Amino acid sequence: MRIALTIAGSDSGGAAGIQADLKTFHQFGVFGTTAITAVTAQNTLGVLAWQALPATLVAQQIDALVADLRPAALKSGMLGSPDIVETVARRVAEHRLTTYVLDPVMVATSGDRLLDRAAEQLIGRRLAPLALLITPNLNEAEILVDEAVRTPDQMERAGRALLALGARAALVKGGHLADTATLVDVLVQHGATRRFTHPRIDTSSTHGTGCTLSAAITAGLALGRPLERAVEEALDFVHRAIAAAPGLGSDKGHGPLNHFVPAPPRPPTEGL
Repeated sequence: MRIALTIAGSDSGGAAGIQADLKTFHQFGVFGTTAITAVTAQNTLGVLAWQALPATLVAQQIDALVADLRPAALKSGMLGSPDIVETVARRVAEHRLTTYVLDPVMVATSGDRLLDRAAEQLIGRRLAPLALLITPNLNEAEILVDEAVRTPDQMERAGRALLALGARAALVKGGHLADTATLVDVLVQHGATRRFTHPRIDTSSTHGTGCTLSAAITAGLALGRPLERAVEEALDFVHRAIAAAPGLGSDKGHGPLNHFVPAPPRPPTEGL
């Protein structure tokens, strides 16, 4: 069985962060491990409070896992502080964790900011060059490339700018595209670009979408799937998870996805 690692914050509501990642890893048939960076008090209505963990403790979690349960692939999500961003960058580089998916979590679905400006800039400077794939939404892409990202063409330009920062590939997510019946996600690699499309689902059950997507991609990579296939199957998984959302929480909030939809089928020997 292959091992996947998530370096992220804990979501007390169970819809995003570590909790969403572990549910997704389980569905894809990989063994999930965690390095927790922050603890949040949140529900479907928003983030009430959060506290970053000491960077030394984050480092110790990663070191412990690499020594005994080395991941075939890993992702990072909410990091919480500049010190943690630096710590994760050092550990990813020192341990040569090359199959790394960077989800640059900066703003919660509710709109709550989860990083200060210094940490946001460090993500682009220190973590992007280490990433096999970076997966920003439109708001995060605008922060990272410092220009408007509101159309598919702008998403493609932002993806190329993220490659210029050092990432080997970029998936710019179009969930926040305005007034469109079709959602577009743009995967940019050196020498190749692909646009994925899905019909927009009219729902507020979107909390944890980005975390789930990056976790599903990480799981696919841990199983040895090529990047483009891992992205395509992860997007399909998330689309189905949104469509089957259980409708939990307040009707004024953003509910969770259904992480228990089936993952894409795989050959019996894959990932062994």
